[in-house]
Amino acid sequence: MADSLLYTGAAPFEAALKVPFLPDSHPSHHLHGHSYYARIRARLPNGWSPFPGDETQGITKALTQTVAPLDYSFLNDHIKNPTDENLARWLWQRLEIPGLESVGIQSTRDTGADLAVGDMAHIWRKFRFEAAHQLPNVPKGHQCGRMHGHGFEVILHAKQIIEQKNMGVDFDSLAQLWQPLQNRLHNHCLNDIPGLENPTSEVLADWIWQQLKPQLKELSWITVYETVTAGCNYNGEQFRIWKELRFEGALKLNQAPAGDPRQMLHGHSYLTRLHLVAPLDELLGWTVDYGDVKDIFKPLYNQLDHHLLNDLDGVSDANLATVLNWIKERLNHKLPQLDRIDLYESPGCGATLCWGDQGPILPI
Repeated sequence: MADSLLYTGAAPFEAALKVPFLPDSHPSHHLHGHSYYARIRARLPNGWSPFPGDETQGITKALTQTVAPLDYSFLNDHIKNPTDENLARWLWQRLEIPGLESVGIQSTRDTGADLAVGDMAHIWRKFRFEAAHQLPNVPKGHQCGRMHGHGFEVILHAKQIIEQKNMGVDFDSLAQLWQPLQNRLHNHCLNDIPGLENPTSEVLADWIWQQLKPQLKELSWITVYETVTAGCNYNGEQFRIWKELRFEGALKLNQAPAGDPRQMLHGHSYLTRLHLVAPLDELLGWTVDYGDVKDIFKPLYNQLDHHLLNDLDGVSDANLATVLNWIKERLNHKLPQLDRIDLYESPGCGATLCWGDQGPILPI
């Protein structure tokens, strides 16, 4: 599959609202407020930005200007029924960005809706539980073979064409669907639960899918965060794992115009998210060991972290696209399961290089 390069931008805003079509008993029917987070993803045409490296700042600036009328406002003055889905529609209609692929609204830390072309809505809600586990089939001496624990986080994703309806799957219905599993998982040892005798992220994601899919036909992905930097997505057929790593890098954008401060030395705290697809190892219960991914990336990390990115071999102008391709070229043969790399300069603002299934958009 050919490479796809998408740019992402994000902007916060504060607003009050009511959702009048909901019943009186629903808390969102009454006056309340949120600290919102809007995010977009676009496949920009060549030459849209004035110079390479301005793409992310360009779409983020456009998004910030578009959400400005909503900031510290009463949303019902702009939108009759200001659900997350309708807010995403309102932004999409006003954003003058070519190649726009998705507009998302995150209304709380744990809930959001992303709207794609054709009124396809991707609704998600995150849950957390605390549990112990050990992996019985790992090699002797592997740390995961010892009994330990995690604060697991799970995202239920529901995808549907909503055809101009005010909302898709209700966040509260996702919470009701999840509650019986919360009761079974929270403050338990996962190994003691039938079906979770080898409770890797992948096995847990599959187990949750089997429990919930018959009750929610719109269920599209299960995401399991085993730690804050690693996890698994599962859609009933395919496992996609990811591993996050952060590095501190300096750079210069040499093609920026004279007077632009980005032509001078500056820097970012970068977040890299590596996505991999592989079949499940039936004995070990995982696709790829997160620790192996980290170890394979380590030599590249040592070249990126606390360095000037322009000094990397083959990188004269350290824009996101160039750095992404630099990482891909050096990892592809070492991690053949790799099919997507996300690189963020700041929370929600960055780029994605993928040559496989894009997979779900995860919160940042």
